[in-house]
Amino acid sequence: MNKEKITLIGAGLAGPLMATYLANRGYSVDIFERRSDMRKSELSAGRSINLALSARGIHALKDVEIYDKIELIAIPMKGRMIHDLDGTTQLQPYGQGENEVIYSVSRAQLNMDLMTLAENTGLVDIHFEHKLDFADLDNNELTFGDKRVFFDKVLGCDGSSSALRKAIHKKSIAEYFKKPLGHGYKELTIPPSDSGDFRIEKFALHIWPRGEFMLIALPNMDGSFTCTLFFPMTGPTSFETVKNENEIMSLFQNHFPDAFELMPTLCEDFQNNPTGNLATVYCNPWHYKDKAVLLGDAAHAVVPFFGQGMNASFQDCSVLNNLIGKYSGDWDKIFENFSTFHVKNGHAIAEMAIENYIEMRDSVNDPNYKKRRQLEFDLEQKFPDRFIPRYSMVSFHQIPYSEVYNRGEIQLELMNKFLTGEITESNLHTTILNKLHPIT
Repeated sequence: MNKEKITLIGAGLAGPLMATYLANRGYSVDIFERRSDMRKSELSAGRSINLALSARGIHALKDVEIYDKIELIAIPMKGRMIHDLDGTTQLQPYGQGENEVIYSVSRAQLNMDLMTLAENTGLVDIHFEHKLDFADLDNNELTFGDKRVFFDKVLGCDGSSSALRKAIHKKSIAEYFKKPLGHGYKELTIPPSDSGDFRIEKFALHIWPRGEFMLIALPNMDGSFTCTLFFPMTGPTSFETVKNENEIMSLFQNHFPDAFELMPTLCEDFQNNPTGNLATVYCNPWHYKDKAVLLGDAAHAVVPFFGQGMNASFQDCSVLNNLIGKYSGDWDKIFENFSTFHVKNGHAIAEMAIENYIEMRDSVNDPNYKKRRQLEFDLEQKFPDRFIPRYSMVSFHQIPYSEVYNRGEIQLELMNKFLTGEITESNLHTTILNKLHPIT
């Protein structure tokens, strides 16, 4: 048994996963969570009902031996089902192989299963209804209301409004800023049919791209779809101007007519479910000395348009776990290396997520985008170890996000030059061999 007791803030998705990694290495862990135990209370609607799980997250779940259980509640989505304004649909595959799919999973069920997994190690205690008010990093003391807790090491998995991040930023030279997107989101529902069936294609992520905004839908195990409207916060057509029943119905009848027909509780859901704000959190470094470190949204909250928020957070846990193994007991080196080598990956996926919003809401119907997408697949078949579409590198591989970003920029430039006739096919192939090193 290790002498140090690890204190962890937040029992969302990353917290219990990281606690399990630590318990598997013999550490005892106390998790402090501001909410009540969701396994014992009714879940509130309207926020992140389901999430997209892909390779990086799957790797972590396999690490702690829970993936076989999660796989049973995961629905494979093989591509984007694009819904045009006239009601026609087209499937744009995510990848080329049968295994190149992403999975829709229930956030709540995954969270509950991870908490139970952590507790079942016998080394993890979760203390609910404990909101961190203040972290004293000089005296290793945490304040939860009128309760004070001393820590040896503290890990912050407490989300985009992290109290531990605030303490690190105040105490150190850490850079931090939060960049609002100017768009928000509202979660809505397509219920199952009267017979309990899915009313649109089950094995796809549905997108209604409309330029400045979009609607998406992910399948649930009960035959329903969780829909999310991504919409400007202010402006002529925005959450500011669409509020009453007539405005809501007009928006959907004009822009999402085929979805409107499938959403009997649209107005009720729109008016009752909260409007979420979208923003990106940038922080560097993610640690303070050998005392504290940030993971997940606390370190790098990203907008959800690459489906990588959860996957990036789970990868943080895998990376930190590997460093704990490499530098056993030397927390200076563990935390320093975590920041030095991993912050750039958090920044890279943040940028790619914002870029993917533009692609999803607008570019997917652009003829040039479709040509480039087909060219990506063709080049991947010809150079499978060198040229991998950026979406595939992110979702189906574990290539560091920063490398994905850099390779993606090179690949995009080459494809654009080829499609505009600036370079020949022969030059394209030669440049790929010269500029893109093999991926092992």
